[in-house]
Amino acid sequence: MSTSPRGEHDTGHMEFLLTLRRRGIGDQAVLRAMDEVPRARFVEAEFSDSAYADQALPIPCGQTISQPYVVAYMTEQLALQPHHRVLEVGTGSGYQAAVLSRLAREVVSIERYRTLADQARGRLASLGYINVEVVVGDGFAGVPGRAPFDRIIVTAAAERMPQTLIDQLADDGVMLLPLGAHGETQHIIKLTKSQTGITRENLIPVRFVPLLPGQAQEL
Repeated sequence: MSTSPRGEHDTGHMEFLLTLRRRGIGDQAVLRAMDEVPRARFVEAEFSDSAYADQALPIPCGQTISQPYVVAYMTEQLALQPHHRVLEVGTGSGYQAAVLSRLAREVVSIERYRTLADQARGRLASLGYINVEVVVGDGFAGVPGRAPFDRIIVTAAAERMPQTLIDQLADDGVMLLPLGAHGETQHIIKLTKSQTGITRENLIPVRFVPLLPGQAQEL
């Protein structure tokens, strides 16, 4: 894992961490990662006053940066170890990838919008997160040339289980993804892969932007 500068703190930062604890986030390594990553650097300038509020915020290309609780919850459910290699589908602002990078050896993050990928790549590099690689491509396709991955996290909602991503999961690997129709309540699904098959667990209800196939042409 790389080192990075400690996050800038605003007046809402301590409340941000207290909220995560109150809502049940108990993994100290996850809380430390959430503390260290400066969320204010991943939101648009006009939303900087709300950077540490427990809410999703808009980013370019019609996407969002997930609310801190969901980022922390999904990260905690991954049960990351320092040797793990992680695939993230949906880079967005790069915030989730930055948090993952504090806990895993390597993060490969795929984004369909080149604008977002370029911005996230520059932001992550400027903050010293050198163990994150951002690639532009189709999230449904994953990054088969880099598989298998110990953990896979999907940060947009799929309407069907993406078998291509399951195929890129290592034995004893875990994948988290929101599943459900756009505009309706989805649930985070936790898949655990073993030699005997896949076990599925339904977790919390959420609302995510849809996971779209292909690489975006216009952005």
